[in-house]
Amino acid sequence: MTSIIEFSGPILTGPDREHHGLWSVDGLLTFRRPADTPDLVLDGWVIPGLVDAHCHIGLGPGGDVAEQMAEAQAITDRDAGALLVRDAGAVHDTRWLQRRADVPRIIRSGRHIARTRRYLHGFAVEVEPEGLVEAVRKQARAGDGWVKLVGDWIDRDAGDLAPGFPVRELKDAVQAAHDEGARVTAHCFAEDTLDDMLDAGIDCIEHGTGLLPRHLPRFVEQGVPIVPTLINIATFPAIAERADTKFPRYAAHMRSLWERRGERILEAFEAGVAIYAGTDAGSVIKHGRIVDEIQALHDAGLPARAALDAGAWAARAWLGADAISEGASADVLVCADDPRSRLDTLRQLKHIVLRGEPVRQGQTRPLGIN
Repeated sequence: MTSIIEFSGPILTGPDREHHGLWSVDGLLTFRRPADTPDLVLDGWVIPGLVDAHCHIGLGPGGDVAEQMAEAQAITDRDAGALLVRDAGAVHDTRWLQRRADVPRIIRSGRHIARTRRYLHGFAVEVEPEGLVEAVRKQARAGDGWVKLVGDWIDRDAGDLAPGFPVRELKDAVQAAHDEGARVTAHCFAEDTLDDMLDAGIDCIEHGTGLLPRHLPRFVEQGVPIVPTLINIATFPAIAERADTKFPRYAAHMRSLWERRGERILEAFEAGVAIYAGTDAGSVIKHGRIVDEIQALHDAGLPARAALDAGAWAARAWLGADAISEGASADVLVCADDPRSRLDTLRQLKHIVLRGEPVRQGQTRPLGIN
């Protein structure tokens, strides 16, 4: 039996493109009116499902989580409108969730790769520099086209942030990932770490709090985007406070990185660096906060339309996912108002449609299709 949904409001096929007339027929979008009468008519402003480009479904404060928790995280993200997630490192193997029809689509990156004893306990595959290339090859094969490196973390001997791996090994590791058909992204807080990652040919930077004017031309020339995770960076003062007594240099550094967080992202945006929205949900940050991150980008100075683009059309194009186009999966949101000018309308969505099925928020529907 054919299932048809008609979307009767304005259809936003891009941040600057508005269309009228869209249907979902058996889970696929079409701009051609079907011959049969729709089963359901949904009115409102239609946009593609949001993208959380830095998310950790299957990760908790201690590392791995039970299947029930991973499912709950995915449902929470879905109910907030995030219908596509780029996993940025998780211990839990979420391939079973990829077979579910009622949760966001997940692009997996395997586990974090970090220097030994230089990251959160239980989160990463920990290696010394001589083992980095092999670890990258393994995680590239285990994921869906992404590898996640921990570029820097506190070095307790130095008392401050320090790079995890030498540049030479980083270059070899990035090339190894590329040979496996994967892109590499890296957690980077400090200033000098960004120079090393750009020298190594990195494909993306997470956080990027150490961004300086000298970096901007290279980001643009090399086409390296940034996923700032601003709602996570908001936790830096609390991190610094806990470190004040034992690691005062580190604490002062984290505060200085926090102080210019918005200014750095606005400078990057104005220079032409691609910016994408990601929450870093998983261990410290709660799931379901993609709208908070989009709002944080706007608060940093990005126009509302650009902030929304960072979590919608542009992010989907970057990840190779369809937005609203002929034959695309019907993964869309219906808003009461135009979200390009009123971001707060995203907090009270009229409808969520995933794979052509209206979502009943908070409920699961474990179908074994993708």
